[in-house]
Amino acid sequence: MVSVSSWGRLASWEHEVQSLSDRTGLTKPLPGRLPGLAHGMGRSYGDVCLNPGHTLWKTTSLDRFISFDETTGHLVCEAGTLLRDIQRLTISRGWMLPVTPGTQLVTVGGAIANDVHGKNHHVFGTFGESVCRLTLVRTDGSVIECSPADHAAWFAATVGGLGLTGVIVTAELKLRRVAGPWLDTETVPYASLDEFFAIADDSEAGWEHTVSWIDCLGRGYQRGLFMRGNPSNVTGMPEPRRRSKVMPFVPPISLVNRLTLRPFNMTYFHLNKWKAGSGISHYEPFFYPLDSLHEWNRMYGPKGFFQYQSVVPRSVGHDAMHAMLREIAKSGQGSFLAVLKTFGNRMAPGMLSFPQPGVTLALDFPNRGEKTADLFDRLDAIVREARGRLYPAKDARMPRDLFEAGYPRLPEFLPFRDPGISSALSRRLMGH
Repeated sequence: MVSVSSWGRLASWEHEVQSLSDRTGLTKPLPGRLPGLAHGMGRSYGDVCLNPGHTLWKTTSLDRFISFDETTGHLVCEAGTLLRDIQRLTISRGWMLPVTPGTQLVTVGGAIANDVHGKNHHVFGTFGESVCRLTLVRTDGSVIECSPADHAAWFAATVGGLGLTGVIVTAELKLRRVAGPWLDTETVPYASLDEFFAIADDSEAGWEHTVSWIDCLGRGYQRGLFMRGNPSNVTGMPEPRRRSKVMPFVPPISLVNRLTLRPFNMTYFHLNKWKAGSGISHYEPFFYPLDSLHEWNRMYGPKGFFQYQSVVPRSVGHDAMHAMLREIAKSGQGSFLAVLKTFGNRMAPGMLSFPQPGVTLALDFPNRGEKTADLFDRLDAIVREARGRLYPAKDARMPRDLFEAGYPRLPEFLPFRDPGISSALSRRLMGH
């Protein structure tokens, strides 16, 4: 048994960890005691990637490229392949993943199971929309090949299915053409939610990537920085040196606290406001700014942290975001990692996919016990009234009624579950 925690480091639980490395042998009984759960890089924040007291099938050794067609951009790979490795292989050949989340240190299988999204939802949707086909192995040894056209219901259950329909073994992905690794970018400061929504609306037609940082501690204001980018035709620029640092230890208390948050947010806003304007950026620092600091989750101290990400319909987005930010500022809790962005008017491919048309807010919160739980209860009430939902990939404490209300296709999904697969999240929100 091995102690395993998720990225939020809220707790560590004992698991029987079994490594999967041979995709051809997975039709035999999977190793370990059932129920099991596929586990990639463990970058989910809460308990969707954990299976306390039971088996985790570690997939990071299933990391082989199987084929790549440089004329069509179709890539076939094993599910443990990192998004980082795909990008670094294909971008020099004129191709890039259409959708990636805020870190590229996740596996293809994890990206599919959580149907991750990026900064360009209004253009390319979710990760699942770039999946042409996948191979799913069930714990009874059966193999299901599915796509949007073949066994489409299995595909819709597995994309965003939280790893509960089987073990994803391989996937075929459709990449998009790019001239190179560069982006034309622009940073626009804003001083209110009204300004944010105006900039977001104006940006959708002309900009592929749109996202904003917002100061979550502002009382009476909602200032922030809106960042947008387009693939650039610039060529011949030297690749930047990849420099990464490591958070070397877990401090005795969270470095994100009342003493540090307000001055950091003020300094970050004014420095970037001063540097606002147009520029050219390499894709890695633009898409994955935190990947250059390994183990950054340690900064939240020994009690770990939560991430709370919600999406609410656009029709009530302004009022709901204002109410949530007011509660957060009043509580004095929050983070300098506060992201506000809009989702496009498109339906996600999975039965349990998180994105829906509207506006989404994501924040990290140091674990302060009951104070944090009380704040989340107040935020839940706002999301519930707005008919929104929370993101299971980030969640560690969502109430079951909010999950059921936010994911109306849950009854449609449940028959596709593999009875030999379970997780801490599924037991908490689905009963088994």
